Amino acid sequence: MRTVPDFAKMKAEGRKIVSLTAYDYPTALLEQEAGIDFILVGDSIAMAVLGEETTLGVTVDMMLPHVRAVRKGAPETFVVADMPFGSYQASDERAVDSAVRLVAEGGADAVKLEGGAPMPLARTAAVIASGIPVMGHVGLLPQSVRASGGYKAVGAGQAGRVMSEARALEDAGAFAVVLESVDEGIARDVTAALSIPTIGIGAGRFTDGQILVVGDMLGMTRGFEPRFLKKYADLGAEAGRALSEYAAEVRSGAFPEARHAYAPLREPAE
Repeated sequence: MRTVPDFAKMKAEGRKIVSLTAYDYPTALLEQEAGIDFILVGDSIAMAVLGEETTLGVTVDMMLPHVRAVRKGAPETFVVADMPFGSYQASDERAVDSAVRLVAEGGADAVKLEGGAPMPLARTAAVIASGIPVMGHVGLLPQSVRASGGYKAVGAGQAGRVMSEARALEDAGAFAVVLESVDEGIARDVTAALSIPTIGIGAGRFTDGQILVVGDMLGMTRGFEPRFLKKYADLGAEAGRALSEYAAEVRSGAFPEARHAYAPLREPAE
């Protein structure tokens, strides 16, 4: 299993860090077998799995079964759990309690908080002081979409803010920082300025690592075609074909066949 020092070493050696989201046991198992460096159990589950329009309705209680499932599926892979909206904003104590639950009850190795403003910085420092590693997150912040006006990429005009927030997270003790939907030039400069790894999603080619939502890159989601997404499979189409074939065979009587039965048909005794 990777550890926090391993990620710092990978950055220092110029080795790219590979990450994906996962929300369940079978996906986590596949990702571990593929050699993914760390798995994020994201509050993106709200949109990717539960059909919500934002991530704001997710709670720690909702996250925990998914964190546990991923931990069981990938026992030898570093697992990061998102701290959902409302789980850390109120106080340092609330933040520490939430993080402890995700680690102690869920089995996560680290947690991720959004933002580099004074409040999330204070919460980051408090959680780290409790002994739990924290990954930061700057750029587009899904938990703040109502305040920011939607899912908008971060352009050159916000370079100073992104840089200062990323540096502040490093100073607070974060072991890595996600750069989401950030201009490639900003991401390159932030990556060069930090000693901790940067993990990009929609942040171009020059971050220390990459992360995607697993359902997106496997072609399981519909109507989501951001510029940064590359689909490595079209499982949605294949699954749709298989489901339709199954329905047709059940209706026609083609399934099940005799070979799918547990015992041969026996004639009743006379």
